[in-house]
Amino acid sequence: MNKEIQLVKRPEAAPTHEHIKMAETERPVPSQGEVLVKLLYVSVDPYMRGRMSAAKSYIAPFQLNEPMEGGVVGEVVESKADALQEGDIVTGMLPWKEYAAAPADTLRKVDPSLGPVTTSLGILGMPGLTAYFGLMDIGKPKEGETLVVSGAAGAVGSAVVQIGKISGCHVVGIAGSDEKLAYLKNELGVDEVINYKSESVPERLEEACPNGVDVYFDNVGGDISDAVYPLLNKFARIAQCGAIASYNVPNDQGPRMQMHLIKSSALIKGFTVGDYQDRFKEGFSHLAQWLQEGRLKYEETITEGFENIPDAFFGLFEGANLGKQLVKVAEPTQK
Repeated sequence: MNKEIQLVKRPEAAPTHEHIKMAETERPVPSQGEVLVKLLYVSVDPYMRGRMSAAKSYIAPFQLNEPMEGGVVGEVVESKADALQEGDIVTGMLPWKEYAAAPADTLRKVDPSLGPVTTSLGILGMPGLTAYFGLMDIGKPKEGETLVVSGAAGAVGSAVVQIGKISGCHVVGIAGSDEKLAYLKNELGVDEVINYKSESVPERLEEACPNGVDVYFDNVGGDISDAVYPLLNKFARIAQCGAIASYNVPNDQGPRMQMHLIKSSALIKGFTVGDYQDRFKEGFSHLAQWLQEGRLKYEETITEGFENIPDAFFGLFEGANLGKQLVKVAEPTQK
C-alpha cells in the first residue's frame, strides 16, 4: 500500500489536523513515458495555505479528498521513459504520496555535483529563484542602497539578504527569534537585524535605516510592512513576494499604503516565481556560481517521517523553521 496525505476540509483560519487525513491507496503503476518516483524529501511552503482555499488565485486549489502536492526530491524506482533511468534522483511537483507516478518530462534530473540534493528544493530551487528574480528584477538593488527584508531567516529571505550584500546594499533583516537574528548577522553578514516579536519594529527600523528604505522585499505583509512604508525613499521598489501574516486571518485589514507610495513615487509589484519560468536558466546559473564561490550559504530545517509532513507545514506559520523547511521521507534505494 501507498500512504498519502489528503485535504479533507478547507480551513478558514490556521490549518490543523482536522483539515487533512492520512490515507492508503495502491502504489501507482507508471504508463509509457512515465516513471515511478519514491519520495525522499518533501518541501513545505507558505503558498500551500492559499491552495487549501477554494478562492481564485494564481494556482489551482487543492481538491478535497485528494492528495496535496508540492516540490519534492525523489528516486526513480521504475522507468518507462528513455529520458530517466532507475536510480536517477529527480525533482519536480508531485503529490504527497510515498510513491508517485509522473511523466518524465515534468521532472528534472538533479546534478549532485552542485551540492546536496536537498538544495534543489532550496537555494538552487524555487526559493532561491524567487529571491533572485524578486530582488534583481523588481528590487533592482544598487550599491549603497538600503534593503529591508521581512521574513529574513526563511528560505527565500535568507537568500535575498545575501544577494543584497553581493549587490553592495546596506541590509536590514527582520525575523522572529534571537537565534535567527544571530544567524542573519553572524553567518550571513546582515548589517542590522530586528526581532519583531520582542522589539518595536517602527522604532528599530528608523534606527536601522537612517537613510530611509530604497528596496523592500516583503515576505510577510501585516504590521511589519505597515512600519516600512513611511520610510520609503523617492523611487523605492517593493517586491511583494508573500503575505504570511494574513494567510490565516479572514478579511484581514490594515493601514492604507497608497499615500506612502504616492509620496515616494515608489513601485510595488507582486510576483510569483512562475512569472520568470522562461528565465530560470539565468537565475540558476547565478545562484549555482555564487554557491560554488562560497558567496551564498543556506540553512535547512529537516523533519523526519512522512507522517510528520503536516506538522512541518503548520510550523511555518509559527516561524518554527530556520532557512528551508523540508521533510525527509525515505533513504534512496540505491546509494
